[in-house]
Amino acid sequence: MSLPRRTTLADIARSAGVHVTTVSLALRNHPRLPEATKVRLRALAEKMGYAPDPMLRALVSYRSLSTARRQIPTLAYLTNWATRWGWKKTTAHPEFYIGAEKKARELGFKLDHFWLREPGLTQGRLSGILNARGITGLIVASHGREMGDALQLDWPKFSAVKIDYFPHQPLLHNVTNHQCDIVRLAVQRVVAAGYKRIGFVMHRGWDHAVDHYWTAGFLCEQQHLDDADRIPAHIFPGPQPMEAWLNEHNAPVTVDAAEFRLWYERHRPEVIVSKAAFVLPILKTMGLRVPRDVAFVDIFLDETTGAIAGVRQNHETVGALSVEILASQLQHNKYGVPEIPTTTFVEGTWFAGATCPPRA
Repeated sequence: MSLPRRTTLADIARSAGVHVTTVSLALRNHPRLPEATKVRLRALAEKMGYAPDPMLRALVSYRSLSTARRQIPTLAYLTNWATRWGWKKTTAHPEFYIGAEKKARELGFKLDHFWLREPGLTQGRLSGILNARGITGLIVASHGREMGDALQLDWPKFSAVKIDYFPHQPLLHNVTNHQCDIVRLAVQRVVAAGYKRIGFVMHRGWDHAVDHYWTAGFLCEQQHLDDADRIPAHIFPGPQPMEAWLNEHNAPVTVDAAEFRLWYERHRPEVIVSKAAFVLPILKTMGLRVPRDVAFVDIFLDETTGAIAGVRQNHETVGALSVEILASQLQHNKYGVPEIPTTTFVEGTWFAGATCPPRA
């Protein structure tokens, strides 16, 4: 019994009265073709029962990777910070770039940085520059929360992946640390170590920058504590106009001493989950010793010597995954704003440390 004959690109081309290359471009959603042509040819392919040969696609992909390229394809790494390199002086963002650049080289790409606030550079002009250079893959990264909430590039010409949450528009595929689960992991380890009264301290702007996933994780785990042990999170600075805490590169890195002292003395936490730079200097000025007077867990842990307990966020993995996802999008010729955007979360890694010893 013979198998039914597979519908080919040539069959579709003959039926549509176009060249087979046109059909191939349409099915790969290539931006060079008019949208109406792509829609018509995709509908005809579906009607004729066309399905790509997965083995042939794998062979083409293998040949493209194994064949030496005369010109290395470029991916654009877009940042929108107050200064060109200001993002390199903040938490996480330098590691995002390191991970992305390393993975780009591994996959045969070159990663070029573009600063959106370059004098005289508009978003429309940037679209033209990228198009003229043949750059169709974009990593949208390090977008300061005060820089607006939308990018208006010529999206049908590009495939893009975003790192973190800003800007919210358009809705692109994005990769980010799993802030909610990072806090949950920290609280779970603290409870397992015997602590009951758990304090959480977070900067209001930092929480805003991740769509409030930091506080969401804490509140989620707090529901498992006895009512008497539930301490309200200390979110600083206190309620005030957004302009006072929105500007990311000028945000304070320590809590207000007077407000923190009131919170601490009112609730007497046994352990504080936060960022070291936020609270350790204030604890020292208050004469509190860690962990003798209060234990501490750092959810922005950047050293794993065992001196400090906490969760290390795997920032380089975030950058690497953004390139992997973008490369897949380009391989399958998926351009424009996705109909259903996805989010890829990267988990943190727990490290025990002297600042949070098990309680007797």
